[in-house]
Amino acid sequence: MIERAWEQKIEPLTVRVSTAVRITGLSRSRIYELIQSGDLDTVKVGRATLVQYESLKALTTARGVRSV
Repeated sequence: MIERAWEQKIEPLTVRVSTAVRITGLSRSRIYELIQSGDLDTVKVGRATLVQYESLKALTTARGVRSV
């Protein structure tokens, strides 16, 4: 089967905290605790806190949380 460019799965670079909560099933406060402890990498854009998706994936695979 030929894989077309538009059919490839594209992962985001970052997600908002609310999306990180939905993806992992962790509470909003737990996500912020993980950010504060340095377990999740973030970037600030204006007032928005964005969680780096690779950091979120690494955390979930390392700790046994459901796969992202």
